[in-house]
Amino acid sequence: MAVWIQLLLFPWLKENFGYDVICCCVDCGQGNELDGLEERAKLSGASKLYIEDIVDEFCDDYIMPCVKAGAVYEHKYLLGTSMARPVIAKKLVEIARKEGASAICHGATGKGNDQIRFELGIKALAPDLKIIAPWRMTDVWTMQSREDELEFCKAHGIDLPFDANHSYSRDRNLWHISHEGLELEDPAKEPNYDDMLVLGVTPEKAPDQAEYVTMTFEKGVPTSVNGKKMKVSDIIRELNTLGGKHGIGIVDIVENRVVGMKSRGVYETPGGTILMAAHEQLEELVLDRATMEAKKDTGKQDSHRLYTKENGSLRCVKQSRHSLASTQEYVTGEVKFKLYKGNIIKAGTTSPYSLYNESLASFTTGDLYDHHDADGFITLFGLPLKVRAMKMAELKNEKQN
Repeated sequence: MAVWIQLLLFPWLKENFGYDVICCCVDCGQGNELDGLEERAKLSGASKLYIEDIVDEFCDDYIMPCVKAGAVYEHKYLLGTSMARPVIAKKLVEIARKEGASAICHGATGKGNDQIRFELGIKALAPDLKIIAPWRMTDVWTMQSREDELEFCKAHGIDLPFDANHSYSRDRNLWHISHEGLELEDPAKEPNYDDMLVLGVTPEKAPDQAEYVTMTFEKGVPTSVNGKKMKVSDIIRELNTLGGKHGIGIVDIVENRVVGMKSRGVYETPGGTILMAAHEQLEELVLDRATMEAKKDTGKQDSHRLYTKENGSLRCVKQSRHSLASTQEYVTGEVKFKLYKGNIIKAGTTSPYSLYNESLASFTTGDLYDHHDADGFITLFGLPLKVRAMKMAELKNEKQN
């Protein structure tokens, strides 16, 4: 959630409730959004500021289970905001306990998904803490639009690095950045990508030359990019740079929110899109059909649970991590692909656990496959169809006679 939205809550809470306000910013990889935060928090009336760096925890314990599961909401959304909310809620509760706070306040609106994600997470970990959701407190919260919020900030001396004409509603972390509002509120309008994009360029503005990339994995976890070994967070940073350069991972989607309405947004997930594709490229080589089918079902269920938080803030992530462990045991190897104008194009895959057998797959007869075996297989596989056809023919003859 954008930092400036949180900053306006400090004077509002002090003016309406007389609270001593402690600011907690959970750093999930927001980049330069955190620049100057200490000074702005002080000017906004915060008595103390925490900036908690949880980037590696976010990557290792939240992003990677989703990558391994292939969790994608409604076929397009890579859950960038959804994955971050459980770990943010966890950290908010930790700081609240440390400071002896009586309440946690968030700036999510009454129409969005985040109010549900934050509050279920807090309730699961600290059911005794009061939750303040200003946007739902219409008797004292008089701001009804982003323009109202910007005016409030201006009146209280909160300096913002943009104006109302460029105030997309954004959420950024290491995995992605989302954009909502302005022209996106009309599904008939094309996104103004030149004014919107933060992490990269459109495919039209990407280089005319493709770029090859090689990645290695160990048990489903990425270990290197182009021969350079790195931890997961640094790999995502590297892939963000490569993907942004080549126009990878820009999605314009109308999604179904938890609260029942449809919402349009544009997501930039350059590194995440590459990582998901590379992981899937390797899985195609090493997982059998039954496991692949089971994983697809699990991934769909996990994406829904993570999006809605129907299983609580952390429980669904932990369950996903446990259930995926066995499927990732042999997801080890190297993938090569090239990036070109928004596309990720396969260029070769190798693994010591590859189930691809050239003798079996080749059109040339090999030692492991006897073509005559297909006769019995097809007879048995098609038996239900044959029996049904015979029965229907029998009934038809009876009816005619």
